[in-house]
Amino acid sequence: MVGGGRIAGRVFIAIGVIAFILVLLYLGVQAATGETTVTGALLGIIITFLVITAPLVGVGIYMHRRGSEEAAQYARAKLERDLLNMVLTQGKVSFSEAAITLNISREEVETLVRSLVGKNLFSGAVNWNDGILYSEEASTLMETRRCPNCGGELEIAGKGVIKCPWCGAEVFIHRNA
Repeated sequence: MVGGGRIAGRVFIAIGVIAFILVLLYLGVQAATGETTVTGALLGIIITFLVITAPLVGVGIYMHRRGSEEAAQYARAKLERDLLNMVLTQGKVSFSEAAITLNISREEVETLVRSLVGKNLFSGAVNWNDGILYSEEASTLMETRRCPNCGGELEIAGKGVIKCPWCGAEVFIHRNA
C-alpha cells in the first residue's frame, strides 16, 4: 500500500496520546483520592511522557512523514509513466497536450521529460522550441540518421544525444540501442 506509513504513523500518534491521557486521568484520580501524593503523580506523568508517549508520537510522526514522501514519489513516477506511455502509443505528443492530459503545467512536463531522459527511459526526439515529443526506435534512427522533426541529417551531440543542426531537436537514445 503506497503511503501506508501515514496511516501507521497516525495510529502510533493516537496510541501515544491515548496512553498519556489514560495515565494522566488515573494518576489524577489517585492524587485526588489521596492514594498517592501530588509529587508522585507528577513524577508518574513525567515518566509516562518520556517512556511511552514521546517515543510513540515520535515514531508516529516519522512514519507519517515517510508515508507522505513515498506517496509523492509514487505520484511523480506515475506521471512519468503516463507521459512515456502517451509518447509510445501516440508517436508524437506536444508538451501542451501532455500538460492537459496529465493535469500539470507545461514546465512540469519539461521537467518530467528531462527526468525520463536522465533515467535513460526515453528514446526519441524532443523539439524544445515547439514543445513536441517524438517516439522513435533507436535502431531506425541510427539507420536513417534523419531527424524525425524536420528530416535533416543528425549530428552526435553527446553520449546518448543526437542534435539536429537544422531545427535544434534533440534525439535521446537508450544506451543499449
